[in-house]
Amino acid sequence: MNPTRRKLAIATWSSPHEGNIYGKLTLDVSQALPYVEHLRNKDGEKVTIAHIVGKAVAKALEAAPGLNGRIVFGKFVPHESVDVTFLVALENGKDLAKTKVTNANERSISDIARELGKGAGRLREGKDEGFEKSKGILRALPTWLLRPLLWTTGYLTSALGIPAMGLEAFPFGSAVITNVGSFGLEEAYAPPTPFARVPVLILVGAVKDQPAAVDGQVVVRPQVTITATIDHRFIDGAELAILAKIVRQGIEQPWTLEGLSKPPWESDKSSS
Repeated sequence: MNPTRRKLAIATWSSPHEGNIYGKLTLDVSQALPYVEHLRNKDGEKVTIAHIVGKAVAKALEAAPGLNGRIVFGKFVPHESVDVTFLVALENGKDLAKTKVTNANERSISDIARELGKGAGRLREGKDEGFEKSKGILRALPTWLLRPLLWTTGYLTSALGIPAMGLEAFPFGSAVITNVGSFGLEEAYAPPTPFARVPVLILVGAVKDQPAAVDGQVVVRPQVTITATIDHRFIDGAELAILAKIVRQGIEQPWTLEGLSKPPWESDKSSS
């Protein structure tokens, strides 16, 4: 963690006092991995499991509109679109920045990968004006002044939709996704980030071969663990079952996210 990032962390969090729901899914990706390769070959984009997760989460938010919004003056206000943010590692993981994908529920997985790739490129090249502006402010201010500034900026941008401090209106959408698997972690949970005012935080772990029960037998399958931190003000535990079902199907059968009834390689076999 670089000094600016540490300052941001200190200014963001104090003792926890909000209600959150934590959960995880460990999913078989034996079908998702070849689908990733299929999309890479078809569209030329560097698609990963994280992009599939992003699409699945967006479809889940579409099906659970009670999560796709924000709290303003004590009342729930829905967002007009389903936007998902991906966190991008900078400086070999010492810093993080965000790239938002708008209307993620309507985009293809390859399009999400393309959009995220462009955003990550701008960030790493220092060409993202908003990030560079906010980074300069963070470096200049002391921690004691950052805390109220972060709260005010978060309310302006994420609750009221007023651009401020280098951030656009609703800068994080309704979900933030971080691929901790790129750091070698198999499982982790995201802490709630008050200034982001996002009800859903998702962490994607590393893919690992693990034993699984299939048709009454123990076999080894590639699996990924996805964890979620969800603001309890937006949803109850019972509604999470619907959310989990959509995400599970979307990751274990990713072609269904793009309107296909079966894997593309099965379609190729039947047509040959």
